[in-house]
Amino acid sequence: MLRFLHAADLHLDSPFAGIAADQAASRRREQRQQLRELAELAKDVDLVFLAGDLLDSIRAYSETREALEEFFREVTVPVFIAPGNHDSYISQSPYCRMELPETVHIFTHTRPESIPLPELGCTVWGAAFRSERAEAPLRGFRAPEDGTLQLMVLHGEVTEGPSKYGPISRGDIAASGLLYLALGHVHTCSGLQRSGGTWWAYPGCTLGRGFDETGEKGVLLGTLEGEDCALEFRPLTGRRYWDLAAEVTGAESLEKACLDVLPEGCAGDILRLTLQGEWEVKPRLEELRESLADRCWSLTLRDETRLTREVWQAADEDTLRGAFLRILKKQYAAAGNDEARERITQAARYGLAALEYREDM
Repeated sequence: MLRFLHAADLHLDSPFAGIAADQAASRRREQRQQLRELAELAKDVDLVFLAGDLLDSIRAYSETREALEEFFREVTVPVFIAPGNHDSYISQSPYCRMELPETVHIFTHTRPESIPLPELGCTVWGAAFRSERAEAPLRGFRAPEDGTLQLMVLHGEVTEGPSKYGPISRGDIAASGLLYLALGHVHTCSGLQRSGGTWWAYPGCTLGRGFDETGEKGVLLGTLEGEDCALEFRPLTGRRYWDLAAEVTGAESLEKACLDVLPEGCAGDILRLTLQGEWEVKPRLEELRESLADRCWSLTLRDETRLTREVWQAADEDTLRGAFLRILKKQYAAAGNDEARERITQAARYGLAALEYREDM
């Protein structure tokens, strides 16, 4: 059995735009601290795959280079790195200035090259971005059938269409002769996939950096035995992003409506909360933000509420709108339960929105 750690898209030294400068610096420290978690996880595996974009750019803070060098020294098993579009392998790359142990191999060519590991009964292949763009790295590739496990680490985009980010088709994966393909570039965990006889996966990024990267982030721990593969997603510590909506219609208070949708354990997280539905007055967002300040690390509030409207107020009009409302109001009066009345009220709101050509109900 061969055990491996598969990580990608750490994006160390991200700018973290949209939050305060001191918070952004704190988040970059969090990124470096994740390297310690990876080093601990690497103690229980035989191989480490780092599938590109370890760095957010070809520039890196000194603290980040030092943290990476320490990480590489702590990991005693072979580490294979496939530079991606953000940390492409060029002469100015931090990779060229690091002191790396012999256990670390950085792939430097755009076409796959191989490193045999006879002691583990496998061969590891990989390729690198040499700029922000890359051609299809697997096109025409076929691993030799030499009795060893054929593995590969790549940064690229699995797609059937064109892409400037190392396009990889499922057909190319199926024809590759690989047992496992460790991929990076997509920031959402793909789960275990299979094309032909090749298992493949994206672990996603290790730390969310914006509201397009919500929820838990982490790495994959895998085992290969014979032709079988198993993966376990392992979340890493770090602040999560949540993009939430609070329905305020009929709520006891705005604060209560917000508290009802907050996830458990989000005190250290970054939230964007959108208020939706009807409310009697325009919400005072700053006051609401202060009342929720101790519930999360950072909070953005957005107001999409509309003022409460009496849905039946135009029922006496001698208009098409009035006639429409009178019909539904009669059905409302005859309804036998609250669920039916709510359904009829909602139908009235939809109908009014259509008659008045409004988006808000």
